[in-house]
Amino acid sequence: MSDHVKQLLSLVHDAGRIALRLMDDIHPELKADTSVITEADRAISALAQQRLKALIATGQHVLIDEEDPRKSDYFDEAFLDRTPYVWSIDPIDGTRVYANHMPHYGVSIGLIKERKPYLGAVYFPTLKELFYCDGVNAYLVKNAFCWNAERMLIKPVDEQLSSRSVFILSDEMGEDFAWRSSDCRYLVLSSAVTEFCWPAAGRACGSLSRVHLWDFAGSWPIVEKAGLKFRNVKTGQPLDRLEISAFQRTPPWKLKDYYILSSERNYPLLRQRLSFSGE
Repeated sequence: MSDHVKQLLSLVHDAGRIALRLMDDIHPELKADTSVITEADRAISALAQQRLKALIATGQHVLIDEEDPRKSDYFDEAFLDRTPYVWSIDPIDGTRVYANHMPHYGVSIGLIKERKPYLGAVYFPTLKELFYCDGVNAYLVKNAFCWNAERMLIKPVDEQLSSRSVFILSDEMGEDFAWRSSDCRYLVLSSAVTEFCWPAAGRACGSLSRVHLWDFAGSWPIVEKAGLKFRNVKTGQPLDRLEISAFQRTPPWKLKDYYILSSERNYPLLRQRLSFSGE
């Protein structure tokens, strides 16, 4: 295991302990954009900043953190060109889910190397499930960080759509699109970590979302090892690299377009089931 992988797993483990410790005393607040923030978000953000401080000081690494007010400063092509390692963390992904004591929130952190997804870890503390990619393979660990942990290799998945299939939709569904299918059904789970990790584990055939970089940075290398890609709903082009042109400047680091996460074969089939406003 490389030092970066060890650091990644240690960070999500300790972040998960913080999330569990603070879950019984949640006092959620609303940020300016009406999203929810809790003390756990702030504490995990501070932990990540402290753990990666030495790497960031080298000038070769940067941390794009959802809760860092400086995150807009890194929205610059020239900066990314001269910074080979980009870490991105969502301290609590699915904060509204977490604030309501639902179990499918997670801690997500990814490392992008030379603009390409490289390492990632997503930890569901309440579910005791860990998804991670070590740069070579991706794994699902059940009973993560416990004596009886069970690690399983994530292999490419390409589910044939049927009445059993589940497609995970963004909670923006009512505003921008509708689902047209009498077989494959949809779920709205309101946490990006489930939208991405669960298809990689074969629990869903894919997902649709338009999220921020920190929402998918941890899952990005994991889903690629599962044979899945984020494909633009307008062009069908896969999201293979960290390109400023794919994101909005305001709010910073949010994807401009919706992306379907799926296998190559299922992309056109799922796209046909979606009806977007204006179509």
